[in-house]
Amino acid sequence: LTKLMKSFSMVPDPMLRYKQLLFLAKKLPPLSKDKRVEANKVPGCTSQVWISVEIIDERVIINADSDSQLTKGLAALIVEGLSGGSKQTILDVPPTFIESFGLNQSLTPSRTSGFLNMLQVVKDKVRLGGDVST
Repeated sequence: LTKLMKSFSMVPDPMLRYKQLLFLAKKLPPLSKDKRVEANKVPGCTSQVWISVEIIDERVIINADSDSQLTKGLAALIVEGLSGGSKQTILDVPPTFIESFGLNQSLTPSRTSGFLNMLQVVKDKVRLGGDVST
């Protein structure tokens, strides 16, 4: 997560950070159809977002997808920054960590809120031990 934050903070132009986010979206592999279910859908997002969480050998594996490239980029921040971490590390991430990426100028309040909803879904799933079937 720290490495990702540094790469964003080194880019001085908010528009270039936005493009960096879109680049992350392109790199994020699509979520399999069996994970694109209602139980994995993030509530309160303008776009459709799905987040899957598995706990394997005490490590949290996060996968995500969205029908919007910008939202997919935000999901990619979570996947790239947190996947592979311990449960406690993820639970300890403060909601304010998005500010470290310097995206405040580029995101609307609804996108920021959607990002916080994604983080909350990840934390809720970690507390429950991973995805819960419907």
